[in-house]
Amino acid sequence: MNLSARMLILLLLLSPGQVLLAAEGKSIQTQRSITDRSIEWPAWEDWRRVFFMQDYNTRVVILGTTLLGMSAGMIGSFALLRKRALMGDALSHATLPGIAIAFIIGSTLGLNGKSLPLLLTGAAISGLFGIAGILMIRNLTRLKEDAALGIVLSVFFGAGIALLNIVQQMQTGHAAGLESFIYGKTASMIASDAWLIGGAGLTCVLVALLLYKELTLLCFDEGFADSRGFPVVLLDTLLMGLVVIVTIIGLQAVGLILMISLLVIPPAAARFWTEKMFWLTVVAVVLGALSGMIGSGMSAIFPNLPSGAMIVLVATAMFLFSMIFGVPRGILVRKYRRYELNTKVNRQHLLRGLYEYLEAHQQLPIGVTDSAPPVSLSALEQLRSWSLPALKKIIRSAQDERLVTLLSDNRVQLTLSGLKEAARVVHEHRLWELYLITYADVASSKVDQDADAIEHVLEPEVIAELESLLVRQSTEGILQSPHDIDLPQSLSTPTFRRTT
Repeated sequence: MNLSARMLILLLLLSPGQVLLAAEGKSIQTQRSITDRSIEWPAWEDWRRVFFMQDYNTRVVILGTTLLGMSAGMIGSFALLRKRALMGDALSHATLPGIAIAFIIGSTLGLNGKSLPLLLTGAAISGLFGIAGILMIRNLTRLKEDAALGIVLSVFFGAGIALLNIVQQMQTGHAAGLESFIYGKTASMIASDAWLIGGAGLTCVLVALLLYKELTLLCFDEGFADSRGFPVVLLDTLLMGLVVIVTIIGLQAVGLILMISLLVIPPAAARFWTEKMFWLTVVAVVLGALSGMIGSGMSAIFPNLPSGAMIVLVATAMFLFSMIFGVPRGILVRKYRRYELNTKVNRQHLLRGLYEYLEAHQQLPIGVTDSAPPVSLSALEQLRSWSLPALKKIIRSAQDERLVTLLSDNRVQLTLSGLKEAARVVHEHRLWELYLITYADVASSKVDQDADAIEHVLEPEVIAELESLLVRQSTEGILQSPHDIDLPQSLSTPTFRRTT
């Protein structure tokens, strides 16, 4: 065997081991790389350094993002109520071509193409062209506003990406860092940037406060504002101008993709805590400020986490908390109110069923001090197709209110207060039935179900108005039912009497 053959055999024998060693070495290197980039839980010193703002750069970043969150919360409240929230999204995407064009012009003229005022000026001009495009499509065509938003958003963003690729090939300037306007780069914020954000944001807040009454009226009733002589078009333009300013100053902090979140999430979260416009703006400002402060602080503590994304995630966490626990519009509060309403409705159905059963069988007491005779559970089950467990639960609820008494022989008896409450419920039910028959042309055969759907939420003022409208049909005491009382055949009797 010659030398070449022996060397070939030796290489074949050694190659599997070399491959394994190389793979192992690469795996170790990859593992070390992952370990080096892993996020470790910070020490107390790191938390204190960031949130007590002991570092100069940390103070600048947190101050800038906090002011941005405040202004976005204030202006976003009016934009949300005006139903112009997605306008901010289209506007932020429409700024990208302006940023690229401003860099190209600045670099061509020998200026600093990365100057923040120059880039923001280009973004503002491009954003205004985007809004003009939306208004033209909406007003000059038959397309709706959502279609105009989608067209402008996609076209301008696509043009911006194409211009950024052209910028990367230019020889007159270095374009690294422009992509930060897409995703945001809060850590690169300097003192002048924070002053720019703070000055522009506070200016927007002051303008909104000075025109608070006019903007509120514009958001809630544009037609009434126009009839009272308010310049609706000018106010609407001014509001969109404020949205433009807030969007432009927020590009460096959270980026054009995530900027819409600061305009929408804090006001949407504030809606769960209040129903008044003033407190809505206050809560939105507070939530926006906390989102910027906590989000940028978390990004400073965990260096591998992007600031813009953390600000949005903190705002989203606040939104979820508000959605669940907010008063008076949170999920838990609404569930509790619905439970209370259903309990009240079932209790009133029980009282009305007992009253009409006694009325149909001519067993209503004559005197106010006389007790009502008891009714068996089996008879009550047939009134509304209640199941026995559900019926007992309703009876326990009514018994807790001292309206009925459950006897030992599985019969239910109205108390004196329960009899008065049952008479009131029956009177209001029949009053509403008469109104539906007289003024709404509802058939008497269907009026009972229609009255059931609304009688439990009638206010006293509505009851008084119905009684005044139906005074000719009314008599003293409890109204007579305008239709036969719907009792099962086994429980019904041919006649019933009206009580006084």
